[in-house]
Amino acid sequence: MSALPDILLSLRPHQQEFLAALVRTPSDNPPGDCAPHAQATAELLEQLGFAVERDVVPPIACEAVGMHRVTNLIVRHRFGPGPVVALNAHGDVVPPGEGWTADPYGAEIRDGWMYGRGVAVSKSDIATYAFALLALIRSGVKLAGTVELHVTYDEETGGEIGPARLLAEGLSRPDLAIGAGFSYAVTEAHNGCLHLEVEVRGRSAHAARPWTGIDALEAATAILTKLYDWRKALAARESRIPGIGAPQLTVGLIEGGINTNVVPDRVALRLDRRIVPEEAPDAVEAELREVIGAVAVGAATVAVRRILLARPLVADPRARRLTELLCAHASRVLATEVRAQGAALYTDARHYAAAGVPIVLYGAGPRSIEEANAHRADERLRLSDLFAATEVVAATLADLLAA
Repeated sequence: MSALPDILLSLRPHQQEFLAALVRTPSDNPPGDCAPHAQATAELLEQLGFAVERDVVPPIACEAVGMHRVTNLIVRHRFGPGPVVALNAHGDVVPPGEGWTADPYGAEIRDGWMYGRGVAVSKSDIATYAFALLALIRSGVKLAGTVELHVTYDEETGGEIGPARLLAEGLSRPDLAIGAGFSYAVTEAHNGCLHLEVEVRGRSAHAARPWTGIDALEAATAILTKLYDWRKALAARESRIPGIGAPQLTVGLIEGGINTNVVPDRVALRLDRRIVPEEAPDAVEAELREVIGAVAVGAATVAVRRILLARPLVADPRARRLTELLCAHASRVLATEVRAQGAALYTDARHYAAAGVPIVLYGAGPRSIEEANAHRADERLRLSDLFAATEVVAATLADLLAA
């Protein structure tokens, strides 16, 4: 155990270049052609001495979630008889977008920060977990159990062909898990999410005689007005869990219409409703459908379709010791108090929880997604946080699996 910090210190240049190589290889989702990144990551892991299992997801399963090619990676290291602890991080990232002051795939280092798409969410966690495991192996510490690395590529589209697939197909049967997170808090609960599509259909007509048609946009506007008024009440439903906040509703996508001089015959809205852990997801969906259904839309018709339902993550008492160890080691390494809390986002952790695997989130990153510029231009990671998180994870595993 005492040798771990020295080993990790000697590995820092290699770990930094490992992360840079991950950032320099694009893995945008969409479009979701992530097999090349998986191949590059597998080769990097093999260069560290790991045996890498490749789970090539069938094309039909990829197409079902709107992706092109996906290969999941599993590394297993058995120290001895004992529990299996899985460490899950995702390699797919949102597209860069505009507004960058650095090359999104350049892994530029500026004032101690590395910049690049995915450097914080969550390619840094691939590097964190890989080098934590490597340091444990090199330390020669006697442990009782197995550590697995799960590198998956569909977090941005729901996790169904990544973590959910690994668990459902029996490719991994962990007893405990750590998922991608940030360095200054241990996340043991997070929000769920409901995505609904509201399709409003009318009848097209010439703009010179609009009364001969049925204006789908006018009906959709009535629905939008009702939703924006109704969501104000969500502020009163704030979660009791620190870090979660209140439920949220966002209309993120609107499409429809034929041309400027035509009465629109179809308008579709995509809604994002964040679900706090105290809420029942089925009841949330039923309430939202009722709100939409109560709007007067004249002769137009309205159909509501569920796109996604991600259930909230709730704290699991079986993960308490893992949480306590992570908090204790993070507080020591970072020289600041690190506590367990909730997060307002939703993650792949829910798939482990749904499979009965206790899981908490911890990894490399600043104090907030805003500081990391996660999903924004100039996404960044402080390298000192990468090195600190790696030591925290390694020390936690050493204590958790102590022979």
